[in-house]
Amino acid sequence: MAKLTKKQKEALSKVEKGRAYNLEEGSALVKEVNTAKFDASIDIAVRLGVDPRKANQMVRGVVSLPHGTGKDVKVLALVTPDKEAEAKEAGADYVGLDEYLQKIKDGWTDVDVIVTMPAVMGKLGPLGRVLGPRGLMPNPKSGTVTMEIGKAVTEVKSGKIDFKVDKYGIIHAGIGKVSFDAAKIKENAQELIQTLIKMKPTAAKGTYVKSIYLSSTMSPGIAIDTKSVN
Repeated sequence: MAKLTKKQKEALSKVEKGRAYNLEEGSALVKEVNTAKFDASIDIAVRLGVDPRKANQMVRGVVSLPHGTGKDVKVLALVTPDKEAEAKEAGADYVGLDEYLQKIKDGWTDVDVIVTMPAVMGKLGPLGRVLGPRGLMPNPKSGTVTMEIGKAVTEVKSGKIDFKVDKYGIIHAGIGKVSFDAAKIKENAQELIQTLIKMKPTAAKGTYVKSIYLSSTMSPGIAIDTKSVN
């Protein structure tokens, strides 16, 4: 086991063992226990009482975080020439079609989100092996396959994220940066949690939100009292 640094030990001592904090306390504490020398990302992990192997218990969707993620999201708009100006005006970092399809085919994936049009999806199909594992394949459910390209780019740039429960029943998402004040972290976390609660599958039985943890890069996780978010 790796030896803890003095800073890490100090951070760990601030997190009371076995205690679940309310969301307000946790949002302040996650800033306090950060040991990274850079503006670390703040992540949330929500364990749900669902069986993701069953289609009727899959939890997947999108949420617009009120304060964004703090991350400069690189967006590629794969569009026909008539939509290029709209995509550029909305702030897409890369705009085009065939040249970018070729770049992806050659292994280029240096973007965070791809936005495209229904007519282009047929060309993206063969690239599923490259894009799928990286979570880059556009999807109508997440709003990244649309004719409203400008709107889609603007939403992604301003803090719209998509989420999907993993095989262990956990939703992982980045909800901000350590430089955010505690109130913004809390409000972003709250927005995601409330969205998940609204999406509870009717087939899910028993406790739905089983546990919530907040953490920043390289710092200890903080348990959040699930009763404080309902």
